[in-house]
Amino acid sequence: MEKGREKGVWGQKVSRFGGKVRTEKVLTDKIAPSWNEKKVQSEEKARSEGKASGSSHVARCPAMRPAGPSWPKLRIMRSLWALLAVLLASWRLWAIQDIPECTWQVVLNKFERVGKNGMSDRFFDQEPLETLDSVFTPLVDAPTDQGEKYLSFPYYLKINYSCNGEIFSLIPRYFMNVSSRPLWHTVDQAPVLILGGIPDEKSVLLTDTSFTDSFLVELNIDSCWVGSFYCPQASFTATIYDAIATESTLFIRQNQLVYYFTGTYLTLHESNRGSGSWVRVLANECIKRLCPVHFHSNGSEYVMALTTGKREGYVHFGTITDGHVSFKLLPKQRSVCEGIQVVNCSITWAVFDAGDYNLLMLVEIQDPTTGKYFQVVSYDLVSDNLVILYTIPEFIPDGRKGRQRGSQRWMRARRGPDDPSLTAVSTLPLSRTARGLQFLMILGTESYTNFPMVPKGMFYNPYNNLLFIWGNFLLQSYNKENFIYLADFPKEQSIKYLVNSFHGDTAIVTETEEPAVSPQIWYLLEGSYRMYKLFPSKGWEVYISLQVMQQSSLYTSSETMVTLFYEDRKLYQLVYLMNEKQGRLVKRLVPVEQLLMYEQLGNHYLLKRQGNHLTLSFTSFCPFTVMRLRDLPNPQIYTRQERYQARPPRVLEPSGFHDENSLAVYQGLVYYLLYLHSKYHKPYADPVHDPTWRWWKNKKLDQDYYFYLASNLRSASNVYIEMASYEKIYDLKAEHELPERIFLDKGNSYAFSVFLTVREHSFEFQPERVLTTLELRSKVDLGVVLADPGCIEVVVKQKVLINRNSVLFWVTLNDKRSCFDQGISGHHLMKTSMLVKVVGAVGHCFQNTHRGPRMQGNLMVPVFIGCPPGKRLAFDITYTLEYNRLQNKHYFDCVHIDPEMPCFLFRDIFYPFFLIQDLVTGESGSFQGSSYVLTVVGGGPTIDTIKEYSEEEIYRFNSPLDKTNSLIWTTKNTTTTKDSAFNIMTHQSLGIEWLCLENSPCHDTIPHTIFAPEFFFKVLVSNRGVDKSTYCDYQLIFLLHIHGLPLSAKRALFILMVSSSVFIGLVTLYITFCLLLPLMVKACSALRWKINNIITSESYYTYTASSRVLSGTSGTRSRGSSSVSSGVSSKVVEGNQEAPEETLKKQSIT
Repeated sequence: MEKGREKGVWGQKVSRFGGKVRTEKVLTDKIAPSWNEKKVQSEEKARSEGKASGSSHVARCPAMRPAGPSWPKLRIMRSLWALLAVLLASWRLWAIQDIPECTWQVVLNKFERVGKNGMSDRFFDQEPLETLDSVFTPLVDAPTDQGEKYLSFPYYLKINYSCNGEIFSLIPRYFMNVSSRPLWHTVDQAPVLILGGIPDEKSVLLTDTSFTDSFLVELNIDSCWVGSFYCPQASFTATIYDAIATESTLFIRQNQLVYYFTGTYLTLHESNRGSGSWVRVLANECIKRLCPVHFHSNGSEYVMALTTGKREGYVHFGTITDGHVSFKLLPKQRSVCEGIQVVNCSITWAVFDAGDYNLLMLVEIQDPTTGKYFQVVSYDLVSDNLVILYTIPEFIPDGRKGRQRGSQRWMRARRGPDDPSLTAVSTLPLSRTARGLQFLMILGTESYTNFPMVPKGMFYNPYNNLLFIWGNFLLQSYNKENFIYLADFPKEQSIKYLVNSFHGDTAIVTETEEPAVSPQIWYLLEGSYRMYKLFPSKGWEVYISLQVMQQSSLYTSSETMVTLFYEDRKLYQLVYLMNEKQGRLVKRLVPVEQLLMYEQLGNHYLLKRQGNHLTLSFTSFCPFTVMRLRDLPNPQIYTRQERYQARPPRVLEPSGFHDENSLAVYQGLVYYLLYLHSKYHKPYADPVHDPTWRWWKNKKLDQDYYFYLASNLRSASNVYIEMASYEKIYDLKAEHELPERIFLDKGNSYAFSVFLTVREHSFEFQPERVLTTLELRSKVDLGVVLADPGCIEVVVKQKVLINRNSVLFWVTLNDKRSCFDQGISGHHLMKTSMLVKVVGAVGHCFQNTHRGPRMQGNLMVPVFIGCPPGKRLAFDITYTLEYNRLQNKHYFDCVHIDPEMPCFLFRDIFYPFFLIQDLVTGESGSFQGSSYVLTVVGGGPTIDTIKEYSEEEIYRFNSPLDKTNSLIWTTKNTTTTKDSAFNIMTHQSLGIEWLCLENSPCHDTIPHTIFAPEFFFKVLVSNRGVDKSTYCDYQLIFLLHIHGLPLSAKRALFILMVSSSVFIGLVTLYITFCLLLPLMVKACSALRWKINNIITSESYYTYTASSRVLSGTSGTRSRGSSSVSSGVSSKVVEGNQEAPEETLKKQSIT
């Protein structure tokens, strides 16, 4: 981890075994006022001891001293500094100096670029690298497995702490004096962001770091213009007007043409030439505007294109699924103009409500008698039905005469006030004269000005069902029918676009008549009716003055706001700065809380004379001094975020610094950890519910040995891998704040408490007076607003703590089990929200934290109803084997044992058990109390021959109503589904008996070896429609290996006959052989004797012939010898003739 700063001295020391980094910074060019030193130290000490409220998980940073003048010893100047600090009431500003400019920068580096300053790479290569064998092979005395293959990421993350904002030089004419434009993208999904509006250029600004850095991309598009034929267009321009980024696709509009890009985003940035990968869509249509859809749903993302010309009154509804883009024309049967029965109309804006699958359109209607007016029209995509929801007033309401004040009711309903199902949550004052909250409920009886209403667009928040209609006014509605006019916004201004954090914050940007004039920025806290002008304002002037004093590089006198957007609940500006004829593009934070604090303090202060001098005092309208959240449950069960701990290995070198080798080891370990995470999603549950269990299960016994080696600096490659440093985190604690989001399953609840201490000076009593319960209750009150009270409910209990001058509220949010059917884990969730609001706190209550000031008293939490992510159904093979062995009194596995898939004997009763595993919290419990349906959906005698069954086959093979003699299994349970088609099983079921009847696929399985036949069943287990205890539609598909299948009667008889025939034949052959053996031996002996006799005779005649030839040559002298030889030969022949006879006699005697 690297840290850097252009000015100052940084020291860094890394402990080998501590695993922590301590950073110290010494600044020599700035002097702090002496009055502030002790205060800063005390605050730092309080934070280090955990006394400061807020998050308990604090990134500890060194104390940064404030910038001050070089003459702090002068008493008068010291007094001025103190007075300024009191006026601003922001000790943190001085304590942290210019923290908003100091941020953690994360860039990608390839392996060969690690450690090089100023180097960064783009994410292009997605496949892992196989370069770590040489690194892990020497680790012989380490817990890593030598048999495993450790891979690596293509890139390394370089984390740098920089205190100078990232600045990018671009041509001034691209941004200077150019109007601001909205940044549209799919929230939390789009990997890159694009921004158009570059004057007279076919270029977009592209970023994959949320504008921490960015680059300009020139688009190679045809720019063919069809306006001369049927598209009403006044002029042609090369400017890209609308740009929308989704997860897999980018959309742009130039003139009336629409293009999209799908592919690798890196190819967009090509050297010296534009990208030609853009595809033109809706080629024959005239598109006047693209409208974004901020959230994905049903596995798809959406975009809308508004038509003009020949298709006026229609919307092209685009769907993006897995990179495939398709458009359909809506409405299906007739145009919007025909549907609402008007002659001339034009769709100005459209928003998509995925929850109700409705399209809301802002329609401009030209009537020859009544003139121009606007309506909000709803189109149901399922029923193809058009409904007029609201007709917008022609003129701006007179907020001075029609302003409504006093006690109003917070209603939790989705329809109008005349709806009999309306229920009041609490009766609380929404507007007080002293606090200036201004709104007007448009009922038709109010008075109006002669200033026309000019609607320009709409915005819809699916979490709280809040619909905004904006133009030179701002209307809001929670039910799409009854609207409230916010009177704080001036009718002389016109809104250009809105941005929303979807956590209760809305920022508004106005249009300007001249490009050189900066637009106004307004702020609205949802759930309230007061709008605050952030820029220009007194608070902004104070803030800018302080930034100039600190010589901040993020602010200049000449700047142009490019866009405004939310990121992680923070509001940011993308600003083009001009300084000494040099342009820079900068992303900077808009400190909303600080601006509101400065505005409040500048308007509500009082100078009182005490003796000979004046004292300064402030009036605080916050009804409490302390607000704390207590009794918060562990957040993971509600946020559904899986977390792992992966500390780097410890380096045993004396320096303690990591090198390329240790970093490569760390990369391999992290990659393998993620590999185990993905591999853990398997149907057979492990004995231990933890993805890292398999990694270290065989190495745990040796962990003391590894530690001994590391302690003596004997570890291989000087790297010590601690097994406990790589684990899954299940017990994350709450950080004294509500979770980012809450997921609720059927009947689940979320409970916490709110502790409020009443502000003392708000009471008219003496300090020693004891407050009564009624007085405390009258000063602080808590309300909860629910977006969908028909789906969720809240219970608030109050306890007055008189001795502490405080009130404690217990809040419990419950699901009402009524608004959701069943769905797959993490899919098709219903969006809603809960707003916890302290009456009178909006815009007046702030808390100083180590992360900066934050607003108090208004807490909005998104709520998702449905099956939470990270829950799954798994086959509990461990308990299944144990229970089956117990019930059947035996267990026979297959001949060839597979530890990952044990076998079950066909003739035994099969008792399956399943687990509900929570991958987030680590809980793993038996699927008890819940019903499920088990069906065989496929099978085959081998894994390679498994066949998927059709729906008709699934019915025949599993239904107890089957009459075709095709059942694979049966059970003694009598409970079935409503249509009696399938059996309903529970954990207390009587087991499964395998049948494999005559027409089933497992009947008459041919054995391939001498062992009994085997069969692999593909089993589907689902609780859909039969389990009323959860919103989760659990579906598990796993393979079940059954052996010992019986043969059919025909095949068994055939095998018996063949086997008997072969056996009888072999026995007969054996007997025959035994009877004929003596004769065969005698015949063989006679045959052998004859053969020998023939051989002997041939030898004799050959010898006689040879002797005669020799006697002819030797004369008379050899005749005597010849006669002797003849005589001997005769005797030999006679002897040979007598030998067989003697042999036969001996055999007969024996």
